[in-house]
Amino acid sequence: MKIKNQNTLPSKYVLLILVIVCGILLGAERFMDGGGPLSWIANYTIIPMQRGISYVGTWMGDLTDNFATLSDLRKENEQLQERVDQLTIDNTRLNQEQYELERLQELYKLDQNYGDYEKVGAHVIANNGTNWFSSFTIDKGSEDGIRKDMNVLAGSGLAGIVTEVGPNYAQVRAVIDDESNISGMVLSTSDLCIVRGDLTLMEDGRIRFENLPNNDNEIQVGEQVVTSHISSTYLQGLFIGYISEINVDANNLTRSGYITPAVDFSNLQEVLVITTTKADLTETDGSGDKGE
Repeated sequence: MKIKNQNTLPSKYVLLILVIVCGILLGAERFMDGGGPLSWIANYTIIPMQRGISYVGTWMGDLTDNFATLSDLRKENEQLQERVDQLTIDNTRLNQEQYELERLQELYKLDQNYGDYEKVGAHVIANNGTNWFSSFTIDKGSEDGIRKDMNVLAGSGLAGIVTEVGPNYAQVRAVIDDESNISGMVLSTSDLCIVRGDLTLMEDGRIRFENLPNNDNEIQVGEQVVTSHISSTYLQGLFIGYISEINVDANNLTRSGYITPAVDFSNLQEVLVITTTKADLTETDGSGDKGE
């Protein structure tokens, strides 16, 4: 036999109570101009939920916009990087052209300084594999009129002499080479000397001169030395360099010292080849003891 629970209200009474409570709440809401219990409940339940949903919606919208903006920024950054790369290439090209223009201007001045001679321009395409261009190869040869013993100019003066010629190339021995032996002359006094190459001195940027007469002619540091008129293979008056040091030899008859060359032999790119040789100007070709 089931015992009936006396404490349980019938469902119809529960429903009736809820209806009465809702009616009371609605009436109170109307008489309190929206400030009643329902408004209070909404303020603490529904409105915060609405605000949260609105915030999430706004955040999702902003996130979508941020993704779109980020994609645009990436594309813009790629375009800017391409532009920077192109400007870098253009700037490098302009610098190269500027350096080449400066070198060509130096060659033009050199050409004007020795305007009495016909010359052919050439590029240096190889050297002897060291840091110094004691010997080097140019891109002009017999097909361009280049012959052995032609004098080669660069920088501000004499660079060397052609020693070997092929159809499209030529070998040049520089004045700094150990085998170089040039009859030189101090320009201010016309005193003769021998200018010898010495690779051991090139790190100091110097070459050697010797057999300069110890006479009454006063010669100072900074005097210009050029090729002499008695040189057998070098044309007269080609600028070799400046005297940087001078000393009286032990025999008290001669002086010797060092010359700073007119050419930077650590960086040769273009040269001028004089197409006239000393043999073309003279009928005799004797080197004697005065150097080449």
